[in-house]
Amino acid sequence: MYFNRISLAESAESSPDFWQIFGDPYRLHQSIWELFSDHADRRRDFLYRVHQDGKRPLIYAISAREPNRDAQIWQIDTKPYKPKISPEMRFAFLLRANAIRTRNGKRHDVVMEAKYRLSQNGQARHDWPAQAELAQQQGEKWLLARCEGYGFRLNSVRVDGHQQYRFFKKQGGTPVRFSTLDFTGLLTVTDSERFLETLYRGIGAAKGFGCGMLMVRSV
Repeated sequence: MYFNRISLAESAESSPDFWQIFGDPYRLHQSIWELFSDHADRRRDFLYRVHQDGKRPLIYAISAREPNRDAQIWQIDTKPYKPKISPEMRFAFLLRANAIRTRNGKRHDVVMEAKYRLSQNGQARHDWPAQAELAQQQGEKWLLARCEGYGFRLNSVRVDGHQQYRFFKKQGGTPVRFSTLDFTGLLTVTDSERFLETLYRGIGAAKGFGCGMLMVRSV
């Protein structure tokens, strides 16, 4: 596996590709896929996370192969990624996740689902918890219910940054919709093999749209 740090090349703004990519959220998604796809039928074997700084994104990615370096607008730094993991290791972590629950075959954003329940229960909107409180409550509950299966336990977590996304793959097509929550905190490894698989394979859904990559550092 490889860990990649991908930033815009100094000459990027003079490239026509730059304006095409950043005028369309789906085009950015496509451009990242193109870095890791060596043929049209390649299944996704990478995770990524976009840090947006104004119009200049910084992308972190974990991939099975080194990225394609033919793309002229990117500056790419790559190194082997083979973390040594053992039980009871503690890490600080960052995670951007598509926090959903599936019921009757449909996916529900945990924050919006909580708002729906409040509305259905007849609670006046001015009595609802603040958005930040709902994100913390529902996001923490969501991750706590899953962390054992991913090989760790939570020591502490902060949840915020609830965002909803909607864009089109092509004009007139069905819109793509998903939401994200940002998690930061401390965790302890309980199962080293599962945790290593989590680092390689990610957490939750919408990984193709930059969700699920667990970034860690030792503490």
